[in-house]
Amino acid sequence: MDILDIMKSRHAVRQYLDKEIEEDKKSAINKLVEEENSLSGLHIQALFGEPKAFDTFSAHYGKFNNVKNYLALVGKKNDEEKAGYYGEKIVLSLQEMGLNSCWVALTYGKGKTPIKKEKGEKLLCVIAFGYGAAQGISHHSKPVADVLSLDGDKPDYLDRGVEAALLAPTAVNQQKFVINSKDGKVTISNKGFGFYQNIDLGIVKCHFEMATGVKVND
Repeated sequence: MDILDIMKSRHAVRQYLDKEIEEDKKSAINKLVEEENSLSGLHIQALFGEPKAFDTFSAHYGKFNNVKNYLALVGKKNDEEKAGYYGEKIVLSLQEMGLNSCWVALTYGKGKTPIKKEKGEKLLCVIAFGYGAAQGISHHSKPVADVLSLDGDKPDYLDRGVEAALLAPTAVNQQKFVINSKDGKVTISNKGFGFYQNIDLGIVKCHFEMATGVKVND
């Protein structure tokens, strides 16, 4: 399946079936986590059959139900963008496996997550996943003109990259980013202020690069 089709099919899902993830999929997820940790220097951890983190008032208020599997994105304080980028790579692989997911910043029990942390590390975010009770719905996207600044010739991959970026999940669907294309070089940066913007920025960059095969300039 084309990566853009996978991005289009992935929606935030908060309610899950009481269905255990198969052992072969658990092994595949653990392998993905190991690979992305090796590439990023993060300390991402996959937790299976662990309901405590989402057995809280805030989780129920956020309409999460039956969440027993999640990825804990652990790293240094300044690793938020990196966590967004590599976490979303795993999310897209989960979708390809037939699993649903949801990025979660606040509505879970942070102190109830049985994770391992090295000195200087913190829990940056979590991603709930499993077999969804439904497939979720697509989010409303901003017009392309609101997120794209074009100076000079348009690269042939840009339209596909912008489409992928607008499919990226962002906190409360803020989409507070801008894609700058100048003389064929693309940069993506935050626009204004928003919650968890650096994590969002990493997710957006992941979508752009995976859809186009073109690395975003720093």
